[in-house]
Amino acid sequence: MLTPGNRLLRGIFYLLIFMSVILAGTMLKVLESFLKPVVLAILLAAVFYPFVKKLSTKFRIPWALGILIVYAIFITIFIGLGNIISSSLASIIESYPKYESRFQTVYHKIQESLTENSNSGVLNFFFDFNKERTLLENISEQLNIFPLIKNFAVNFTNFLTSFTKSAFLVMLLSIFLLLEMKFTKQKILTAFSSERSRKIHEIMHQIARDTTHYVSIKFFLSLLTGLLIYISCLLAGIDFPLVWGFFAFVLNFIPTFGSIISCALMIVFAVLQWYPSVLPVILFSIAVILINLILGNIVDPKVQGENLGISPFVILVSLSLWGWLWGFLGLILAIPLMVIIKIFCENISFLRPIGILLGNGKKSSLKPVV
Repeated sequence: MLTPGNRLLRGIFYLLIFMSVILAGTMLKVLESFLKPVVLAILLAAVFYPFVKKLSTKFRIPWALGILIVYAIFITIFIGLGNIISSSLASIIESYPKYESRFQTVYHKIQESLTENSNSGVLNFFFDFNKERTLLENISEQLNIFPLIKNFAVNFTNFLTSFTKSAFLVMLLSIFLLLEMKFTKQKILTAFSSERSRKIHEIMHQIARDTTHYVSIKFFLSLLTGLLIYISCLLAGIDFPLVWGFFAFVLNFIPTFGSIISCALMIVFAVLQWYPSVLPVILFSIAVILINLILGNIVDPKVQGENLGISPFVILVSLSLWGWLWGFLGLILAIPLMVIIKIFCENISFLRPIGILLGNGKKSSLKPVV
């Protein structure tokens, strides 16, 4: 039974934890430009670690040489993909006048239709259309869509610009981290007592396993999504299929919202390309929606299983929080970072209640370390 003094101390302790979380969030925001490359390097090293380890154990390739081989393959693929995307974007810029005229046609048609039916009770029930304003002004006022699109575009552009500037630093940090990973276990055994070192090694192993599992599976599923979207665009005759495949690949890293944004943009582009034909748009829309639904809601949960063990509500909150902290990159890193936080909390005795609340009801297999 807790005494009043112990209750007071526990209350003070949890208050200090809350203040520490607020301080940590502030530091994450202030040190954003410094921490982003470091976190990206850690995740990149976690993804490449299994490949380097496989080369070392199975093919007897020296650890440092294995790292160079893996990064040489990665850089070659990255440069090749970058060149293809650049040429596709150049084609988009050249074709812009054609799509601008089509957009104007579709826009005026919708504007006329809404103006003619603005007195309809059904229309006004769903949409308060104002004749004195244009269609774009009505949509912006009623649904507040354009500020959201603008913010997303700015965040996405800032992410690409920041990543391009920091790419060399990220790769350099991840290479040195991979070199260090070979000796991590020995360092822990030397630094701590046998019992404590064993517990800490178990925690680090679980973090590395779950994080690598999530990032690797998400990468390959996103790659499969992008490939299927690319094939669908080729079969349907959609312009710039490689760009849409790459776009679907990148946005698929953002749970739920990424697929919705990707599908919406592709369907809007299909309308512009095929207007006034309706059937091709419907068929293409069904195809891209089915691809995202099957891979995102059936294959992904089945492959991931319950290994992550994070509450769906916590996932949505973490997406909002990390998106606010670090923009587009925060949306991508939200789930891996929450996995790490949850594992730490579950295995430290006084933070274990927080870890349980972050989870989905499954018990941790590890005992608290302290």
